[in-house]
Amino acid sequence: MDIKGIIPPLVTPLMADGTLDREGVDRLLEHVIEGGVHGVFILGTTGEGPHLSYDLRRQFIARVTESIGGRIPVIVSISDTSMVESHNLAKYAKEAGASAVAFTPPYYFIPGGPELQDFVQDMVELLCLPFFLYNMPSLTKVTIPLDVIETAFQCENCLGLKDSSGDLFYFKQVRRLIGKRDKKLLIGPEELLAESLLAGGHGGVSGGANLFPRLYVSIYEHMQAGDFAQAAALQREVMELSCGLYNIGRHGSRIIQGIKGALELSGICQRHLAAPFRGLSADELKRASEVISGMEHWLSRPTTA
Repeated sequence: MDIKGIIPPLVTPLMADGTLDREGVDRLLEHVIEGGVHGVFILGTTGEGPHLSYDLRRQFIARVTESIGGRIPVIVSISDTSMVESHNLAKYAKEAGASAVAFTPPYYFIPGGPELQDFVQDMVELLCLPFFLYNMPSLTKVTIPLDVIETAFQCENCLGLKDSSGDLFYFKQVRRLIGKRDKKLLIGPEELLAESLLAGGHGGVSGGANLFPRLYVSIYEHMQAGDFAQAAALQREVMELSCGLYNIGRHGSRIIQGIKGALELSGICQRHLAAPFRGLSADELKRASEVISGMEHWLSRPTTA
């Protein structure tokens, strides 16, 4: 399975009462698919997966896979503090038609190196879908060691690693570890997208691609074509978006607040976050509007000659 390119970590569209916004899901999916993305990643950090009930996670998986209908790959994060629940979600994702799963190390009780080895081996033994390891040390409080990554890479059904550490040295170490093997290395922080591709990465799980998918797809395409100057210029636009939109909201949820607020302004889905967090206030929404003004051209469908 060749999963690479721009794979937005979808937000989970919610109604004000915390239920799934099904029409918002459909609009969001059509928006990113028209923008040329190469897949979607659901129930990760941007998707607020750990804050959603298991029932709501299943509803979202079902809606996404049904709406996409096999047009692009669907990767489902099954990260949890419970291995049993992770495996249950993986089984549901397979039945719904997902392409692959991804999982972080367990969190709350922080595992050491030998425990991580056991965890990966135990997880893989029971998985029914191909998988990505998911390195998210800012939230799991542990960086996946290279020897644990190598253990995963030796598994036939391992697709690669999604790295959200923001550490390019670590990223390059993993790329070296891959060598000539058919494993994919995807970066999380969109601010490092072009740099990661230059370092040998295979794509980005970029939160801003929920909003402006064509911008991120364009960076990927220019990098693949060797047009590094144009890619660098577009990467600067991503940095402006990041420094503006992702710093309007409050505390740890501010990135998701910014993306969902901008999506509401664009008429795609509502701004609501999963409890206990809240979407942008009315005043903050005005600030978000100012940040994304002038970028509307990235929302339109490209014209063909």
